[in-house]
Amino acid sequence: MTAAAVTLCFLLRTRAGGEEVLLGLKKTGFGAGKVVGVGGHVESGETTQEAICREVMEECGIAVAQADLIPAGTVDFVFPAKPAWDMATTVYLCRNFSGQAQESDEILPHWYPVGKLPRAQMWADAVHWLPAFLSGERAHWRIEMNPDNETVAASTRTLIT
Repeated sequence: MTAAAVTLCFLLRTRAGGEEVLLGLKKTGFGAGKVVGVGGHVESGETTQEAICREVMEECGIAVAQADLIPAGTVDFVFPAKPAWDMATTVYLCRNFSGQAQESDEILPHWYPVGKLPRAQMWADAVHWLPAFLSGERAHWRIEMNPDNETVAASTRTLIT
């Protein structure tokens, strides 16, 4: 079975209190009840850039231009107990966008201080790779989940130079 092609974008802004990242409480589907990055599946015929611009608009009403996407790397999520959940994820950051975050049927968006991510509400794997990407690291990550499909069995990264 081939891993699903997905993409995530972490919108960043600077406020008086420091840098913030836009995450969202997932309301439906895979990951419902968790705080996640904005993104989703790459549809047939789409590039990852086209997909993430579409997903950000659909999920939180913010317009992102492909030229403003900052490639951060990839995360391959491996679920040995449920291979249908495997994902090959392309990750972007973006600092230039237009519009205000709005709730959709899928996501309740919220800005979080980069240094105070809601880790307890996120997938357990996010603490491995998300802070690194938010700090500007570029890498390819591989996250293998335990049979409970919740906790991390192994994480490896290869830096992009």
